[in-house]
Amino acid sequence: MKKLLLWLIVLIVCISTVMVLSSTGCKTASSSAETAVEEISEDTEEVSDGEKITLTISVDAVEDADRLAILTEEFESLNPDIDVVLEPMPYEAQRDKFLMSFLQKEATYDIIEVDNPWVEEFYKAGWIVPVDDYIANTPDYNWDDFAEPLRKYFTVDDHIIGPPYYNYILAMVVREDLFADKELQDKFKSQYNKELAIPLTLDDYVEVSKFFKENADIYGAAMQPQRGYKIVEEWTNYLFAEGGRIMDEDENILINSDASRKALEKYIEVYDNAAPPNSLNWGLDEALRCMQGGEGATMISFNWMLTTLNNPEGASGDLAGKFALYPVPGGKSVFGAFCWGIAHNCPNKDAAWKYMAWMSSVETEKKRVILGGAPCRMSAGLDEEVWEQGGYGEEYYKTILEVISDCEPLAYGLHAEEVIIETGTILNAAVDKQITVDEAINSIDQKLKEIVSKE
Repeated sequence: MKKLLLWLIVLIVCISTVMVLSSTGCKTASSSAETAVEEISEDTEEVSDGEKITLTISVDAVEDADRLAILTEEFESLNPDIDVVLEPMPYEAQRDKFLMSFLQKEATYDIIEVDNPWVEEFYKAGWIVPVDDYIANTPDYNWDDFAEPLRKYFTVDDHIIGPPYYNYILAMVVREDLFADKELQDKFKSQYNKELAIPLTLDDYVEVSKFFKENADIYGAAMQPQRGYKIVEEWTNYLFAEGGRIMDEDENILINSDASRKALEKYIEVYDNAAPPNSLNWGLDEALRCMQGGEGATMISFNWMLTTLNNPEGASGDLAGKFALYPVPGGKSVFGAFCWGIAHNCPNKDAAWKYMAWMSSVETEKKRVILGGAPCRMSAGLDEEVWEQGGYGEEYYKTILEVISDCEPLAYGLHAEEVIIETGTILNAAVDKQITVDEAINSIDQKLKEIVSKE
């Protein structure tokens, strides 16, 4: 995100022209994003004439979209006065489309997925409406059942932005059969004079990932060093393991530290000695295919990847069932989750909440998790029927709850998106040897201080 305010002004001018040409009678958009939001909100009224309502919802084009489609059919059968249109799109396209939708008189997307770095920005711009009153007036909703970090990071200025529904907190996926292989165990013990075990520390992870590449004819780590989000999501787990942080809740930049330098040195060491060659631009899909194809021993990625890898009908083939989930080395994970958000210019906010409340309810959450979704409610992760019917075992769900209990976002504040993108661009350059580790950390430090100092 570059120069957000200037970018929004350009968008508003463009949209204003379209509005005039279409003869819809809409007001001309202001040259200020805040003014535009206020004007649009004044013209947006709840539909209450008894006609059938259509809700359009943007969803990330991942496997959870399929689960939502199944559950949405059930919602529509229970609510015949509401049609729901789910519009899957790549994550990279969502933000720009949301910004365009926010600036229209009537939202293109009534309900949006709010990624955690966008929460404060979207709320303080007036683009999404808080749901405190809706939750208070929804019987048996049980907000406190959501895991504490999810409640914390989707609350801004004591207002709840929306119910969590999609948890992608980072964890470690391993090929458990490789750790149980007697020949590999003997080789490891011979080389390191200790047992081959699931890595608990970052140094353990570096050691084990290099060992697998050297001794098992397999890459030790399917990495995601792609510039932007992906490398930051992966590398920050290394940073947490070293005791560092990019920034704190007050937007103080903390990245210029020995912990950051050690974390980047170890990340590059794993990339150079354990990752597939020429994988500098790998993201989620490439790393997943590496694991599914039997070419990777470990991966630090979204916790729900385990259900994809162990799906007996999926692309892993005979490897399905051989993957296991563990906390990241060091124990503290990168927080990642979406909440539902009602657009400020949604003309049917009550209907939107009805859908969101039903989809995030205790009962529906349980169904979604049984279908393979990652739990956001504690009750779903601790439900014995979920353990039995979900197909992935009690240990998997308990591991997710353990991962949720110790996690932190990549960045905070109105500029969190820009902080992440700029950090990831510089980290990628360091992995590519364009700059040194010290140059990278110093450059990130300077860039982030410039970003957070902006109005």
